[in-house]
Amino acid sequence: MLPPMQTQTLPAAATAPRHSRLALLALCLAVLAAQIDTAVVNLATRAIGADLHAGLDALQWIIDSYNLVYAALLLTGGLLADLHGRRRLFAIGAAVFTAASLLCAAAPSAPALILARALAGSGAALLIPASLSLIRVVWPGSAERARALGIWAACNGLAMAIGPTLGGLLIGHAGWRGVFLAVVPFSAAALALALICLPESSDPQDRHFDGSAQLLGALALGGLAYAAIQSHTSPAAALAAFLIALASLALFLREEKRRGSAALVPLGLFRSRPFCGACAATAGMTFGMYGALFLLPLAWQVAGRFDAVQTGLALMPMALVFVTVSPCSAAVAARYGSRVATAGGLAIIGTGLLLIGASAHLASVLPAGFGLALTGLGMGLATGPLMGAAIGAAPAARAGTASALINVARMVGATAGVALLGTVYAIAGGGVEGLRAAMAAGGAVQVACAAGTWVAMKEKAVLPPDHEPGP
Repeated sequence: MLPPMQTQTLPAAATAPRHSRLALLALCLAVLAAQIDTAVVNLATRAIGADLHAGLDALQWIIDSYNLVYAALLLTGGLLADLHGRRRLFAIGAAVFTAASLLCAAAPSAPALILARALAGSGAALLIPASLSLIRVVWPGSAERARALGIWAACNGLAMAIGPTLGGLLIGHAGWRGVFLAVVPFSAAALALALICLPESSDPQDRHFDGSAQLLGALALGGLAYAAIQSHTSPAAALAAFLIALASLALFLREEKRRGSAALVPLGLFRSRPFCGACAATAGMTFGMYGALFLLPLAWQVAGRFDAVQTGLALMPMALVFVTVSPCSAAVAARYGSRVATAGGLAIIGTGLLLIGASAHLASVLPAGFGLALTGLGMGLATGPLMGAAIGAAPAARAGTASALINVARMVGATAGVALLGTVYAIAGGGVEGLRAAMAAGGAVQVACAAGTWVAMKEKAVLPPDHEPGP
């Protein structure tokens, strides 16, 4: 059982865990569990579709039910971490994620798998913002936090290195159900270590759970995702969902403005240009990355170009470069500025996606491999500095909310990438032409976001990591 709650954020000396390496390991295991889950599911889409008789729309929902619930509940997850204890919510999230992964492995149909994936998304929504906010609390110094964030971000690349290879082997020997069991040891170990090594902290500051804002936010995100996925097959329903999403978003913003500092999303955080820039850039980055990770394995396997194991190996250049570069991102940002690391990283991702699309018709996989390597390089350079810019621009009392918002941006981009680029792929007829069109669209979004990030994150506007802006 977890110990009694703290009613305020503890001083740095009190929050520093006795075993800081084990504490960081617990936080990194949470990232590994969530990211390996995404990597292996993308690889298993063709096998799932064949076994459960699921078409492209259903496969998009199997991916996006997780992404959507994750994004919709991240705000509440971050708020609950600040209100009721970051370690407590981390542990609950790990337990829910573990149970949901077991349900995914046992799913008898596509709808059941979609529901189980949604439950896994709710667990991740508690787990991930708590892990990121604990980094802000446990390592309060900017240099220590930058190193911890670099390692935390590198776990995303490590997950992409482990996921495709492990997923391909599991699909080949144990079927697609085995891929969901692969993440259980990671989330279970994160839960066990959290109870032993992580300190508890909270900082309510007279804030409360905001059910109406949560509902409106979920309607806005859900409506946008539904509109994107169904726009090709059900345009009338997609238009209705889009209008509902816009109305929900307007009501959400009005409600949050009325509640002020007690809001689920304190709008004062968005007065920081670096924070806004980091959120927009993160959404753009994951838009292209998740879209590519969804479409490339599907297109390659449907065309008979690779089997599951070969597809996992073909995706390795992105993962290996990402995991190699991520730990160095803090040093790159310190030397050249976070503006160069983030905008430059996004531009490199865009170049990689454009190359993948341009080489889709070639018999050789080498150009696509080089494009994937460029994508991993850009992600490795940008991920850590983007997370650091967002969290560093927020006060410690808002650590959970800030970490939730940057992760909302990440998952909104992921959801939109799978939905919109999947729709572009379908409209273009699938196959080589569909992949080329989708990657061209994804690359264009990356380049546009790189330009926007360059403008938003001017050095004179970047707040120091320990700056405490007003609510």
